[in-house]
Amino acid sequence: MKPTLDENGRLIPREDYRISSLNCGGEDFAVACMRANLRYEKNQKREDVKSHHYIISFDPRDGTDNGLTVDRAQELGEQFCKEHFPGHQALVCTHPDGHNHSGNIHVHIVINSLRIYEVPLLPYMDRPADTREGCKHRCTNAAMEYFKSEVMEMCHREGLYQIDLLSGSKERITEREYWAAKKGQLALDKENAVREAAGQPTKPTKFETDKAKLRRTIRQ
Repeated sequence: MKPTLDENGRLIPREDYRISSLNCGGEDFAVACMRANLRYEKNQKREDVKSHHYIISFDPRDGTDNGLTVDRAQELGEQFCKEHFPGHQALVCTHPDGHNHSGNIHVHIVINSLRIYEVPLLPYMDRPADTREGCKHRCTNAAMEYFKSEVMEMCHREGLYQIDLLSGSKERITEREYWAAKKGQLALDKENAVREAAGQPTKPTKFETDKAKLRRTIRQ
């Protein structure tokens, strides 16, 4: 996170923040990461990507309008980290304001790029190595789009304000289309589960909205 400075450029220590570590075995995050890196002989070169830093930034109005607190944001950040970055040593830190006094709560998630135990294949993973112990996290474009959609879904579930995080992608979609796709995918998954149980052939596993089909047709 960027430091907060006074008018003379001196550091102002943060007072109101929450911080916790995951998968560090009670050790300091930096020490735990160094031990793991040595054990697996990874991240020993200067040019190696040793960590990844993700930020969840909530709407400034969520505190006053929706009751979001620093403590609750910290809980959400920890849950997000456990769900999407299992197997990684991590540091989760939440503070109530940015360096530019924007007034919105931020959650910082920093993970060791090295995975210290094997994990299930998650939706954003596309290689066997993405699940293996001793291998490294890859921040791909597909992964970022997935994380953004998961943050949007989290905000929707918690009754918080939402920003269309996917609008910056090459395929611009509205929030309405995003939720239509999510709803359609859930319905398709349920239908396929019934078909599979009955021994019937399943339909295509990925749901597409009409607009998504149109975009795909245009690209072809």
